[in-house]
Amino acid sequence: MTLEEKNEKLKTYLSQLGSVAVAFSSGVDSTFLLKTAKNVLGDRAIAVTARSCSFPERELKEAKEFCETEGIRHFIVDSEELDIEGFSSNPKNRCYLCKHELFEKIAVIADEYGMEQIAEGSNVDDDGDYRPGLKAVAELNVRSPLRHAGLSKADIRELSRRMGLKTWNKQSFACLSSRFVYGETITRDKLSMVNRAEQQLLDMGFHQVRVRIHGTMARIEVLPGQLSGLIAEPKRQEILTAFHQLGFSYVTIDLDGYRTGSMNLTLGENTGLG
Repeated sequence: MTLEEKNEKLKTYLSQLGSVAVAFSSGVDSTFLLKTAKNVLGDRAIAVTARSCSFPERELKEAKEFCETEGIRHFIVDSEELDIEGFSSNPKNRCYLCKHELFEKIAVIADEYGMEQIAEGSNVDDDGDYRPGLKAVAELNVRSPLRHAGLSKADIRELSRRMGLKTWNKQSFACLSSRFVYGETITRDKLSMVNRAEQQLLDMGFHQVRVRIHGTMARIEVLPGQLSGLIAEPKRQEILTAFHQLGFSYVTIDLDGYRTGSMNLTLGENTGLG
């Protein structure tokens, strides 16, 4: 299918849903989905955003501003992952536990405001990685319009650009809990360390960043073309100083650069991801 055909398929699918509550994180995918749903369904599309310690305040602020600008009814639910039994021990199904609770809370809002369906923003690229959250999507009958339409991340960025969405070239983001090695305890303090460390790098001009945490060691991922910028003075010393002040004993650079799901490499045989 051409990009235009995929986009039309998405619009047709959304129209058939009747009304929808969109799980909205202000990221590239969910912003495009929400804007398209608003265009197709009007007031029969609402946005629901989860507030938690693993969701940076900057992302919540962007979600609020977008909905206000677009005239979209926006609801914020407290979905504190660390209160979910077993979540803080960071099991391999961590994302499933989180998404299941989140979609249950969105369902309450959807019912209250007469929304027939719940939709989330995964795309076809997500099928190629270990995504336990998709199990919760299937179990709770949550719709995935972008996957249904066959849209990839590149497709979504291009369509977002054509629509004039500022998020078309926004860096990819994932829950801060994804920065932890499976089995390492997730705490509020360490989530704060990761959040502030990544914000430091973003403020210094690095576009796509991850700070993976291994105990008290930080493993920095940036785009390969920006790796040299990490060690160029005075940025190198600024990063070291800031990260040490945050509580990191060691600061390292991942020479592979940024890539999604790098923590899943440790799962090996259990997921089929070498």
